[in-house]
Amino acid sequence: MTTRPILIIPEPRLRKVADPVPAIDDSIRALTQDMLETMYDAPGIGLAAPQIGVMKRVFVMDCAGQDDPPNPMEIINPEILWRSEELETSEEGCLSIPEIYEEVTRPERVRLRWLGLDGEIHEQEFGERWAVCIQHEMDHLDGKLFIDYLGPVKRRMIMSKMKKLKKERARA
Repeated sequence: MTTRPILIIPEPRLRKVADPVPAIDDSIRALTQDMLETMYDAPGIGLAAPQIGVMKRVFVMDCAGQDDPPNPMEIINPEILWRSEELETSEEGCLSIPEIYEEVTRPERVRLRWLGLDGEIHEQEFGERWAVCIQHEMDHLDGKLFIDYLGPVKRRMIMSKMKKLKKERARA
């Protein structure tokens, strides 16, 4: 397993739609293990493949509470089948937008279908942090970021901060 660098905005790959995975193979298994290691190291609760420059419809997540055992999930070719009408507003952050946290409103529950590393199709309903994380990571696979849910002034301020951060990191 290898920790991979996480792309930060404004990185053009973060705005592209990721490609479906044609089959589960050793490269996909290795990718998800690298992604989990990178996510835990960051630390975060979710990471999409485009965030490490891999344009595949893959994300990993672990929304287990601090006192709960780890519960990592590898999600390939996900599809949200249903979203609840009930909405929830919660604070979101993103490993590709470091140190920025904002309130985002999303459906409270979702039903997800995905391909597992076992090659089987899985389907499950999720709520709470899991539902928020799924929707956040699905957005990444579609080239969308959580800041896209914010107003234009706030979004411009964040983009300006990220451009400055990216320049500072490039100099270091």
